[in-house]
Amino acid sequence: MNTPTIDEIISTVSAFCTIKGTNQTDKSLEIEINETIVVDGFRDLAQKMEQKNLIARLEKRSNGTFITISRFQPSTTRRTWIPRALFCGTIMTVMIDGYYRAISTNSIAKVGDPLVIAILYTISLMGILGIHELGHIIASKKHKLRVSWPYFIPGIPIVGFIPTFGALIMSRGLIINRNILFDVGISGPIAGLIVAILVSTYGAYVSPLISDSVAQEFSAKQGLVDIHSSILMDATIALAGKHVPGKEIVMSPVLLAAWFGFLITFLNLLPAWQLDGGHVARATFGIKWHRILTYASIGILAATGYFIMAFFVLIFSMRSQDVRPLDDISPLSSKRKKMFVFIMILAFLCAPLPFSILPK
Repeated sequence: MNTPTIDEIISTVSAFCTIKGTNQTDKSLEIEINETIVVDGFRDLAQKMEQKNLIARLEKRSNGTFITISRFQPSTTRRTWIPRALFCGTIMTVMIDGYYRAISTNSIAKVGDPLVIAILYTISLMGILGIHELGHIIASKKHKLRVSWPYFIPGIPIVGFIPTFGALIMSRGLIINRNILFDVGISGPIAGLIVAILVSTYGAYVSPLISDSVAQEFSAKQGLVDIHSSILMDATIALAGKHVPGKEIVMSPVLLAAWFGFLITFLNLLPAWQLDGGHVARATFGIKWHRILTYASIGILAATGYFIMAFFVLIFSMRSQDVRPLDDISPLSSKRKKMFVFIMILAFLCAPLPFSILPK
């Protein structure tokens, strides 16, 4: 693709705003405009520039408002075998984890054939993760943002407790404004949460009940770890009719898959670093408060016992770059600002809490 001339770039920009002056440097072309370009207008301009392998960035300085044009080298690497191999590897670790968890659960109460349960467990957990990433992809496509295929990350089954470390997609385009950053960030957790609620309801329905005395006996004999539930999981257990006084629910592998789904949603919604919630916080409050909320989230993770995750966020937040949209001037829309409160409520509802909302 031929690089457009200076005159062609100026002509393209002038179709969206009034140009006040220009200044060319070795690395960029600075175009001063005499008014702040509207959000949709700059989005269209940035997309036109990206098609020409150019970056258009909107900047407000003390001496005026500028559109800075510079070169952009999009990623041309297309190693499609990597996400496919990771997907197959994750399927394998989740299947192995589900099979042995089914055997372990059957030693307490019958939940079914281990192979069948392992398949249901895999479909449930991979479905939550897959729909989560699909939500990101749909939002990206809606805003004409190019993204990679999902990269599923295999975990350590059985002994490591975590059969998968989740999944991620990588942007191959440019985030144009705060609205797009917000939409892409929030779409995944919302989509995955819907599936997690459905899986949790079904998982609770097929999970057997045992008496409190038998549950305490197994817990003392096998040293079972008490898994903290979330408010949403407790609600689905009650909805499935499995909250019975004097009885304890035996968490089937399918219900455990939902627990993983709620945990992943909670972690992703934290307004930290480059987590989905971090992107939402960056779009809502800007770089300063995003940094403050990142450290607050690290404190929340440490306080709730997720020390490894807290350390992970701390280290990488110090090393990775800020997710800065090309138009960091235009504010987030008012409806999205209001939605941030709703997002934080969802994070709390998904959080594994040391107490239960279900009465004893």
